[in-house]
Amino acid sequence: MNGAVGFGVFSRADGERRGGFRVGDGVLDLAAAGLGSVFEAASLNPFLALGRAAWEDTLERVDQLVTGGAELLPLADVTSHLPVEVRDYVDFNSSLEHATNLGRLLRPNTEPLLPNWRHLPVGYHGRAGTLVVSGTPVVRPCGQAKAPDEQVPSYGPSRRLDIELELGFVVGVASDLGVPVPSAAFRDHVFGVALVNDWSARDIQAWEYQPLGPFLGKSFATSVSSWITPLALLEDRFVTPPSQEPPPLPYLRVDGDWGLDLDLEVELSGAVVSRTNARGLYWTMPQQLAHATVNGASISTGDLFASGTISGAVPGSEGSLIELTANGANLLDLGDGRMRTFLEDGDEVVLRGRAGDVELGEVRGLVLPATC
Repeated sequence: MNGAVGFGVFSRADGERRGGFRVGDGVLDLAAAGLGSVFEAASLNPFLALGRAAWEDTLERVDQLVTGGAELLPLADVTSHLPVEVRDYVDFNSSLEHATNLGRLLRPNTEPLLPNWRHLPVGYHGRAGTLVVSGTPVVRPCGQAKAPDEQVPSYGPSRRLDIELELGFVVGVASDLGVPVPSAAFRDHVFGVALVNDWSARDIQAWEYQPLGPFLGKSFATSVSSWITPLALLEDRFVTPPSQEPPPLPYLRVDGDWGLDLDLEVELSGAVVSRTNARGLYWTMPQQLAHATVNGASISTGDLFASGTISGAVPGSEGSLIELTANGANLLDLGDGRMRTFLEDGDEVVLRGRAGDVELGEVRGLVLPATC
């Protein structure tokens, strides 16, 4: 489907939320098109819960309607909303390049990867209550931080506000508590993918994260695309992922090609500062889901799992400012005399992705001043 983006939730002047499908700069009203009462809901959860056969049947009918000339609402005339109700949000660290870059920056003169990294997809549970839809402004967080040259910590606005270019996948069909979801069952449970910006306050994070990991440095906001691109639209974009050494344990072994060839870019205040591709992720989506549930943890319709920062192996392909600026040591040139290390108030970040003729919904966020 040329120009397809994906499924989402929108409203018009009357404020009523309903399901839609975006194609280019137009939106098909799915309920009005007769595709079912599930699209009269204020989220996609009822539709996602129907399962894979219903997803693929609906997508086929959408294709028939769009190619047949169905009326599309102008994107500029609708308001987009968070497309799903999310009960759980998990963020991984799946990029070998990102993990290596951060290890070299934060633990110089030591092995950049911690001993567990090549054996399992490292992750943390995020805060679902602060997931926001693309276009929502992000207030600079306040918190406690301590620089290496300071004797004691202090409280105030984050001075090292950063972004993370990520790819998330959204659960459709739930699982039962106590029953792991094997990698082979991924397609039966997962509906589609969406771009994610896991905003990070690096100074708050650096002081708090040992020994339990990210907390306030990441829980203030995570931006998600308005549109979820179904896996069925990406069939021709699955490729062989990077080889894994040592071989993963049996529950993490995956049959087939699960690397995803998606071109990605980061724009900062009008300047593209990074271009990369999701195909380089070391840990694949089925492996992430299998690991997250191997202890019997259940998944629910609408749950979001994010890849962690996606970075490539060449300069300019890093998915975060901490990497692009070597933790603030190097200035990033935005043009017109504008230079950055970390984000300044008034900066706007836009994440974009494309898979051939399929465009992923962008993730946009404007940085507002702190209120502390």
